Amino acid sequence: MFKPKAIYFEKEIENYQLGKELLEKYKDTPKIEIQNHNAIEEMRKKENKEFLNMKANLIIGTRKTHKFVENHKISDYLVPYTSSGCIAACMYCYLVCNYNKCAYLRLFVNREEMLDKIIKVSNKSEKELTFEIGSNSDLILENTITKNLVWTIENFKADKGNLTFPTKFDMVDEILPLNHKGKTIVRMSVNPEEIINKVEFGTSRLKGRIEAINKLKEAGYKIGILIAPVIFVENWEELYLELIKRLNEELTEKAKKEIFFEVIFMTYSYVHTKINEEAFPNAINLYNKEKMTGRGRGKYWYKEEIRKEGEKFFKEQLKKYFPNNEIVYIV
Repeated sequence: MFKPKAIYFEKEIENYQLGKELLEKYKDTPKIEIQNHNAIEEMRKKENKEFLNMKANLIIGTRKTHKFVENHKISDYLVPYTSSGCIAACMYCYLVCNYNKCAYLRLFVNREEMLDKIIKVSNKSEKELTFEIGSNSDLILENTITKNLVWTIENFKADKGNLTFPTKFDMVDEILPLNHKGKTIVRMSVNPEEIINKVEFGTSRLKGRIEAINKLKEAGYKIGILIAPVIFVENWEELYLELIKRLNEELTEKAKKEIFFEVIFMTYSYVHTKINEEAFPNAINLYNKEKMTGRGRGKYWYKEEIRKEGEKFFKEQLKKYFPNNEIVYIV
C-alpha cells in the first residue's frame, strides 16, 4: 500500500467527491496547497538524485486538458484520463522524458467529466471506437489508491465503445468480478525477468503478471500482451526467447487462444541518461552508442539494422510458439 510522504493539492479538489475522499483518506499526511498541479516550482528545482524521493509524494488536482489524440494502433484515440505519472521507476519511462524529473503520480478527481466525454464521443460515432485511457499512467496501480478503474468499468455505458489500457502490475483482483460486458481490453506489459529486476523498479514480477493475465482471461476480459520495451542488451535473444517460452508454458489454454501481441522497441533520451546516472548510480546504462542513433532533439532509438534484426526475431519466435495469435504491430 502506497503511503505518500506528502500531499500536494489544488484547493478545487474539495468540490469533487473523489477529492474529498482522498483528503479524508490521507488526513494524517502532511499537505501543501498548490495553484497548479503542472507547475510545482520546488519540484522542478530539485536535483536529479532526488528523483525517487519526489515519487514518494502524491499530487492531486483536476484535469484541465481533455483533448483526444487520434491513434491507429490498438485504439482510435489516446484520452487524457484520471492520472499521470507513476510511483514505480522504470529507467526508460517516456513520462520522465516528457516531464523531466516530474514524473510523480498525479491524480485528477474530475473523473465524471472525463468519462462523460468518452461516452458522448462514442455514442455519436457511426463505428465502434476504442479509447486508450492509460497512456499517461498505470491504471491498475492507480486503482489501489483511488478505485478509479473499478468506477470507470462500472460506469462505462457506451453501446459502441471500448476502453483499453496497459499495465505492469498484477493487482487485478478488484476488477475481476465486474460486469465489464467485454468492453475493456487489458494489455499486460512484459519483459524478461532479468530486465524487470534491473530496469523496471517498483513493478510486479513476471510471475505475477502472467498469473494476472490468466485471471483476467478467466473473468472474460479481452487481453493483449505488450513485449515492451524491448531492450537490446548483450544477450537479448536468449532473454526474450526464454520470455516467449515461459509465456507459452505458463499461460492457460484459454488465455493463449485469444491474446494478441504488440512489440515495442525502447526509445531513450538525454534526460533519462542524466537522471538515471544520479538517481540510480549503480544501475545498468541503457544508452548504447554502438546500437543507438539520434531521433530528434536529445532522443535516441535503435539503429535500423538492429530494429530489423529484432523484428525478424520476434516474428519468427512468436509465430513458432503462438502460431494462431495476431501480432498487431512491431515498432
